[in-house]
Amino acid sequence: MREMVVKLRGCPEGQPFLFVKYRARIVSIFGNCLSLSKPSRLKHFQTRFLVEADIFIASLDPKIIEKVLYNIDLAEQTNDPKIFKKLQKEIWEFRIRHSGKQIRLLAFWDKTDKNLTLVIATHGFIKKIDKIPKNEIERAAKIRMKYFSNKKQ
Repeated sequence: MREMVVKLRGCPEGQPFLFVKYRARIVSIFGNCLSLSKPSRLKHFQTRFLVEADIFIASLDPKIIEKVLYNIDLAEQTNDPKIFKKLQKEIWEFRIRHSGKQIRLLAFWDKTDKNLTLVIATHGFIKKIDKIPKNEIERAAKIRMKYFSNKKQ
């Protein structure tokens, strides 16, 4: 896995963008939204990461980042509840286990575009107890409400 830091047009001064090459796709880990560019395959949805999720993923070990991106790629192509599971009404979780750590990324669906189904990852955390903390679910729900209210404007 190679990393390089570059300056892009439109990037605020002093804000670096980190690009990681992972399985024939370029992954931008800092910026407004994590974007995955990859070869076209049958996908049920596309995943977008909000800033908090970007920062969380960038703080992880490179091997864990690779596993996170692999599981998300797999979830986009399959319907496996071991990887992508519904928690509550509108909140879902990406489930990643690596080296005894349980990493969770909370997300929600954006089906407002008829041609493109998105899953928006809000933030992530390392799970330390069996249940998902309620404050993490509430945080994701608040971010979801803010996302859709900003999208309407």
